[in-house]
Amino acid sequence: MMVVMKISARNQLKGTVEAVELGVVTAKVSIRVGDNLIESVITKPSVVELGIEVGSEVTALIKSTEVMLMVE
Repeated sequence: MMVVMKISARNQLKGTVEAVELGVVTAKVSIRVGDNLIESVITKPSVVELGIEVGSEVTALIKSTEVMLMVE
């Protein structure tokens, strides 16, 4: 059974993770979207829980001043 999630962020950019820099509490994730590089700082546990690593396909969700990440 597939779960369909809805989200209010309309700016959704699919890309590939190019780099993950793990800190003690946070991680910086660099995502390649075409010729552009988007960076997001999220919690380290979120990176682990979502299984984000170099080469992962993710979607950057951009809402106002925040960039969130989603994996399918």
